[in-house]
Amino acid sequence: MKTKGCTERLYNGLIKENPTFVLMLGMCPTMAVTSSAINALGMGLTTTVVLVMSNFVISAMRKMIPDKVRIPAYIVIVATLVTIVQLLLKAYIPSLDSALGIYIPLIVVNCIILGRAESYASKNPPLLSAFDGLGMGLGFTLGLTSIGIFRELLGSGTLFDTVQVIPEDFTISLFVMAPGAFFVLAFLIAAQNAYRNRKAAKAAAAGETGAYSTAAGNGELACGGNCASCFGAVCAENRGKLAEKQAAVSANSAEPKGGTKA
Repeated sequence: MKTKGCTERLYNGLIKENPTFVLMLGMCPTMAVTSSAINALGMGLTTTVVLVMSNFVISAMRKMIPDKVRIPAYIVIVATLVTIVQLLLKAYIPSLDSALGIYIPLIVVNCIILGRAESYASKNPPLLSAFDGLGMGLGFTLGLTSIGIFRELLGSGTLFDTVQVIPEDFTISLFVMAPGAFFVLAFLIAAQNAYRNRKAAKAAAAGETGAYSTAAGNGELACGGNCASCFGAVCAENRGKLAEKQAAVSANSAEPKGGTKA
């Protein structure tokens, strides 16, 4: 059961609730450090280390931290861990520390770390909390590295600052500038949404979505009917429509049928 729970936390962070592509958290470092894949990978792994350690420590101390001062306590714990990680980077990987600059100390106020501490680590055992931090951290690393690969490849023609894949004459410098981060993020999220919607539509057609497949078959849901694993404004509207329909069906079934016998 514990192994299943740990695996579920990893899947949750990597796919289901990916911080970059699903929850849209940590956008400041996502936009700033992804001009090259190596910087994006370094930022993602640094954040992962802090996430795992902070989740574990906060979970282990959750019964000792008073509820009224929990947020300041979390910030002190995270700041201590970030300082340790930054000192290690300065000692062993000074080039990465120089490239990331101010964004390493800013990990202290990263909404992913404080969000997981408040929503998960403060309510669950240390082992599961550590795996939750690992899943979220790896999901964040995956998102940053994916964006960094596309931006570096299109903007500089290289991969991880080593291999020249595209000649410099055919690169588009816009992608290593600030607007390029928004363009690449938008395209990757659009591609992910298209894949999820197509998958949901196939599942609905195969009758794998239960009650949702009926509504999808009637053409009521634009996303294909699998609202349980979808997200976004369109799906929120579809959930509302389905909830209204189910409430109407429940109300009709609750009404007494026929007259009352004397």
